[in-house]
Amino acid sequence: MSSLLTVNAAVRRVVGRRFLRGALMTKPSITEVHARQYSGGYDGFDAQKAQKQGVSVVKNAEMFDKKSDELNSVESALDKYLPEKERNAVKRIMFGLNQGELVKKLDVPEEAAKIAQANDYDISLSKFSAGPDSREPRIVRFGVTQNCIVDPTDVSIEQQYKSLEKKHEKFVEGAAAAGCNILCFQEAWTMPFAFCTREKLPWTEFAECAQTGPSVKACQRWALRHNMVIVSPILERDTAHGDTLWNTAVVIGNNGNIIGKHRKNHIPRVGDFNESTYYMEGNTGWPVFETVYGKLAINICYGRHHPLNWMAFGMNGAEIVFNPSATVGALSEPMWPIEARCAAIANTYFVAGNNRVGTETFPHEFTSGNKQPAHKDFGHFYGSSYIAAPDASRAEGLSRTRDGIAIAEADLNLCRQVKDTWVFQMTARHADYAKFLADYVSPDFKPQVIKDTTGLGN
Repeated sequence: MSSLLTVNAAVRRVVGRRFLRGALMTKPSITEVHARQYSGGYDGFDAQKAQKQGVSVVKNAEMFDKKSDELNSVESALDKYLPEKERNAVKRIMFGLNQGELVKKLDVPEEAAKIAQANDYDISLSKFSAGPDSREPRIVRFGVTQNCIVDPTDVSIEQQYKSLEKKHEKFVEGAAAAGCNILCFQEAWTMPFAFCTREKLPWTEFAECAQTGPSVKACQRWALRHNMVIVSPILERDTAHGDTLWNTAVVIGNNGNIIGKHRKNHIPRVGDFNESTYYMEGNTGWPVFETVYGKLAINICYGRHHPLNWMAFGMNGAEIVFNPSATVGALSEPMWPIEARCAAIANTYFVAGNNRVGTETFPHEFTSGNKQPAHKDFGHFYGSSYIAAPDASRAEGLSRTRDGIAIAEADLNLCRQVKDTWVFQMTARHADYAKFLADYVSPDFKPQVIKDTTGLGN
């Protein structure tokens, strides 16, 4: 029972309490109350503290990562502890339905599974179907990767990058064997996410030219070899404009050509995310890249918190929007399963969000400006990469603790079918909101507030 209680507490922390009261447990108990008292907040269930206070805690090895002690995934807990009928009902509410069914899981091709197993990462393949249509199906397979760094952060820059390049080459090989047409790596995949440290060196040495940098050249080789479009988020050094740094996603075409790039539109200044120490808001607008496989866009990390950012990509015609990210549980995990899915619904396109995994430790301590002690790590990057569809359905996510690739086979005709059904674009009243926003940015703007004067002492 204590193992189940621990899993229960961890799952509730990630997805909230809505589904779990009658699912993982039939009724609350004294032990559950103790478990709540000793919860470590977003950092997880504090087993050591609980044990010191006499609460028995036995974690299920299959549910928790041995190294980090983090819950592996919500989905694995549901699969293990819920009977099939209840499990399907919960997943229907949590993940929605595609053409009246839960998003289908497809068998991963044998060669792709072998590559993934040999290189110690997970790979999943899901299917999003469209309804009957007079148009020919527009089937595409697109995916996202998630991974931890390979080397300690105090080894040479070259060694850290080379190890990550080798890892991503194996990702591309596995994705190609699974028939993936478009693959997006996680934010700043070529390096640890060192922007928490506020140190310029050695981290700025990871920056590279978006045309001639080593990771760009590597992606060009891989894209040409596998007839694949690759979205490669990097730390860019703009040598044409005074060596300015940018957080940039480079889009490599399936012929090994550079189609273009997009720079991160919104830069966080929250918690340890001190990214404006290194780069500022991007200047590339909201481009949509028309590839042989479909129209794609990239909403980098923090931009997912800004609905207008999502909207602009949709208004420019995106069919798939990737959201390469680097975010930790204590800050954003309750938002993660919601935001990309809401964007897919509101803008009637597919969204594929990916987040790195693991805990990255840096040589020197840094503070968070919150009166807490200095520390050397960001916290746990919780992975959980997933793909959402415009019909409000989504595939199950990747692990919170392991490297992996999530791939979707989707009929892009679904985008227009959902537009025709829900007519969000037709009913959006863009002209009215454009006028409101124009008024809002004016220095003499006055909020439209109507006061109730009957009970205010007048």
